[in-house]
Amino acid sequence: MALKILITNDDGVDTVGIRLLARWAKKYGEVTVIAPKVEQSAKSHAINIRGAFEIKKVPFEDGIEAYSVDSTPADCVRFGVIGLKRKFDLVLSGINRGVNVGDDIVYSGTCAAIFEAARLGINGIAFSAFFDGQDKASAYFDDAYQYILENRMLEDTPIYNVNIPNEPKGIRVTYQGSIYYSDEFLPCPEAGENMYRQDGEIIPDEAPEDLDRDTVAIHAGYISITPLIATRTDMATFQKFKTK
Repeated sequence: MALKILITNDDGVDTVGIRLLARWAKKYGEVTVIAPKVEQSAKSHAINIRGAFEIKKVPFEDGIEAYSVDSTPADCVRFGVIGLKRKFDLVLSGINRGVNVGDDIVYSGTCAAIFEAARLGINGIAFSAFFDGQDKASAYFDDAYQYILENRMLEDTPIYNVNIPNEPKGIRVTYQGSIYYSDEFLPCPEAGENMYRQDGEIIPDEAPEDLDRDTVAIHAGYISITPLIATRTDMATFQKFKTK
């Protein structure tokens, strides 16, 4: 059955990664691209509720219908479903420049798009790769997607975070690791007085032997597939303390 697929990202509508993803997705159904006008990295699940923002149809490739949205990835998904009043079977997000693993999932606009999809009752998969690895990663979309389908994983949870290394040697189902980057605030005098920027670098994982962690699996050369949930409730604690 042909799917109705919405594709977005957080790097912007006119980027290599989203074109790679859209070309691949066409084999599975009708593709609509709705993506940010400009980069929205690390904007997480933000939406614009204070004022107007630009949404316009833009040229894409292979006759794919595409829209530029001057807002976040979550708003791109919202526009597709609420604004265009369309029903989608699947939301794909990416392919992001840079992996989204560990605590970075919280900040990721790429992942926020599939969290919004889940909120709207749609299955979603986020794809990310190393900064130099988008072209290489696109060759493995089918491997990851077919793994999810063949194992009927979407019946258990509707959203998955997929990270693809440059030369995968296999697939591992993983859980979210912890802190992935060190963080610091640095003065930025070239930008003006009292100006700062944030910076950081990848830090070694605290459990380097644990290939079940996304932060370890990706650097060990495995495609990491992490099942996610949209709810923030700790159900175990809720069940323990709920009012009788």
